[in-house]
Amino acid sequence: MSESINNKKPRIFSGIQPSGNITIGNYYGALKNWVAMQDEYEALFCVVDLHAITLKQEPGKLRAKTRELIALYIAAGLDPVTNIIYPQSHVRQHAELSWILNCFTYMGELNRMTQFKDKSSKNEANINAGLYTYPVLMAADILLFQTDIVPIGDDQKQHLELTRDIAQRFNHTYSDTFVVPEAFFGKVGARIKSLQEPTAKMSKSDANPNGAIALLDEPNVITNKIKRAVTDSVGEINYTDKQPGVKNLIDIYCCKTGETAEQAMNKFEGQNYGFLKKEVAEATVEELRPVQEKFYQLIKDKKYLDEIIKTNSEKASYIAEKTLRKVKKKVGFII
Repeated sequence: MSESINNKKPRIFSGIQPSGNITIGNYYGALKNWVAMQDEYEALFCVVDLHAITLKQEPGKLRAKTRELIALYIAAGLDPVTNIIYPQSHVRQHAELSWILNCFTYMGELNRMTQFKDKSSKNEANINAGLYTYPVLMAADILLFQTDIVPIGDDQKQHLELTRDIAQRFNHTYSDTFVVPEAFFGKVGARIKSLQEPTAKMSKSDANPNGAIALLDEPNVITNKIKRAVTDSVGEINYTDKQPGVKNLIDIYCCKTGETAEQAMNKFEGQNYGFLKKEVAEATVEELRPVQEKFYQLIKDKKYLDEIIKTNSEKASYIAEKTLRKVKKKVGFII
């Protein structure tokens, strides 16, 4: 039961929070996958600012980060005319559907969400209800647009399963209303780890500034971070879990070149860590240069970005309202 925008292509929905600094992990693991998919699907790419306020944000900084992320989406290659790119808070239906779906979600289901346990342990001073019901808002984001495919990372598997359960529960209660979405796991970029803790995912909220490469880091900053990347005392370049720091650098290199690890090893075998780091730094700087150039052009044009936000938010609201009206009618509201 898909309601694709032009009734021809399946629909995808995804988003990133406008908090922290977007990393090469986000770029290779999300943005580049989205760019590759945009011609094949009807696509909505959201800046999930409602999700962001589960942690306290500085208002002016949040507004700036939201606009910056819209610009980065476009700079990375997403077409704001053929795709719908917008801030979540500009489409009121996200919050409205989230409340209704809260009433179809069980406490036991939310209690099992591992991300809540993880985030609350790191944020004991602000364990708020929004943090707890975050997965329901995510479900509303997806179901609102009759989404067929959701590009996610491994850390979002549990949330998507909950989304599917909620959709099926509502459909069973009231008749078919929501598309039950499927996950898409991108192979490229999903494995990028912290430069300082190569067994942990590269995070845009990493407390160690040397752990992550931000999309807008200057070339010399990128080079220095990679020079400081943790390796080991083995002294040989091998692509193995026993050398996670070295393996991570090879993965970053392969994300840029498109080579397999085996192909990359033809170049790195017998070389030292300095050579590996130099090649990874040069490849990363080369990859990000056109993105950064395009971003700095866009961010200066506030009028253009605001028009994109206005136009695309209206498109998203139009689609969302069709779903929300069906839901309201089925649960018994006067519409």
